[in-house]
Amino acid sequence: MPATSRAPARSAIALAVIVTCQLMVVLDATVVNIALVPIQRSLHFTRANLPWVIDAYSLAFGGLLLLGGRAGDVFGRRRMLTTGLTIFTLASLLGGFATSPTWLLATRAVQGVGAALASPSTLSLISATFAEGPARNRALGIFTAVSAAGGSLGLVLGGALTSWVSWRWVLFINVPIGVAVLLLAPRFVPEPPRNGGRLDVAGAALVTSGLAGVIYAFIRLAERAGTQGTVATFAGGAALLAAFVVVEQHRAQPLMPLRLLRNRARGAAYLDVLLVPALMYGVFFFVSQYLEGDLGYSALRTGLAFLPMTAIIFASSRVTPRLVARVGARPMVLVGLVVLAGASLWISRATPAQGYVVSILGPMVLFGLGAGSCFLPLSVTILAGVPRDDSGAASGMLQTMQQTGAALGVAALSSVAIAHGRSDAFVAGAGIAAVALLVAFVAIRPSRRAPQVRQDALAEDRAVEIAEESQALALVE
Repeated sequence: MPATSRAPARSAIALAVIVTCQLMVVLDATVVNIALVPIQRSLHFTRANLPWVIDAYSLAFGGLLLLGGRAGDVFGRRRMLTTGLTIFTLASLLGGFATSPTWLLATRAVQGVGAALASPSTLSLISATFAEGPARNRALGIFTAVSAAGGSLGLVLGGALTSWVSWRWVLFINVPIGVAVLLLAPRFVPEPPRNGGRLDVAGAALVTSGLAGVIYAFIRLAERAGTQGTVATFAGGAALLAAFVVVEQHRAQPLMPLRLLRNRARGAAYLDVLLVPALMYGVFFFVSQYLEGDLGYSALRTGLAFLPMTAIIFASSRVTPRLVARVGARPMVLVGLVVLAGASLWISRATPAQGYVVSILGPMVLFGLGAGSCFLPLSVTILAGVPRDDSGAASGMLQTMQQTGAALGVAALSSVAIAHGRSDAFVAGAGIAAVALLVAFVAIRPSRRAPQVRQDALAEDRAVEIAEESQALALVE
């Protein structure tokens, strides 16, 4: 039960600890984007291997999120938060000292493991700290705002640290913050009751290794490695994912309850939650390199160039819930996807001669509007009609799709860029948005009980993060 009598100061510190943990794992999905050019020069990454700096983190994070959530049920939420954050902090420290691509990529993957263990526990800990009602709603509002802007704020922070100190500080910065959270959490954050259950380690191994195989196939394609080996790698990854589906069908407590995908609208929304971050993370990846490499921006100036998108995503995260309650989720999703497709086509025509205002500012504004319009309505669609016993699994699957989409998008669009050029990669991104639009138009239909469903879903949507990715995250509970 939430501690209703907790002193306001203690509760405020507990909230700060929980929100800071969440901010760290959200920021780290994007904070290294601005540092990619210095990282490439310092550690001698090839152009084809550079996407793994992003994908190593996103893949481990997304692939193990469901296992991390189950581990919190079995071993305790606060324990898993501190365990995951310990792993994350140590990996950040070691990564900052990297002297080779292999060293950096290994620590980025370990960071993702730590994030996957820590992140699923944050919302349960808020519920344990604050009683249901205004106090919890205020706490969830703060958590929502931080999550919604965290990914894009990482771009700005990464630019500042890289310009003022070194790219290594995008990793080192996690160490003092992580240590402070680890010292405060046992004293101020309560431990909710454990729910029990078993860990589906086999399922986690299959889904993570399967995704790794598919992503590695895209990387091999970008390197123009042998076609036969690339096809074999892709087929092996796909086979492992198929085996995961078979295994999950026979689990009493599956990591991914496949019954949640039987609803057509929900299944379509999950697919779009995979596709939209694929586009957005690709945008972050290429635009940061365009600004630094082609326009000659410093890392700080590059980070600041993303501020218009950051501001719009943050503002829309506060406005979109009211719009969804008024007009419904489907129109918001459709409009948002059209805007994202237009932004991708616009930015595909950018040339260094045009400068920032003509070639980048307009698309950044549209990306912010499009992302801010999509994520919350998609989460409403996913949660509508989900039994309370499945709400945790539904939200966990949502976060997994987001992180998986990010990793797949960077890998796939990098392959297009290396083979055909960056402009074609943005056109391919517009194609991703078009596919998501078609899926939403065909499969996400208005509910006959729309007003009540929307109100119920929005009430729950205050508590679990989605991304994202580009990095707008909404919350569902």
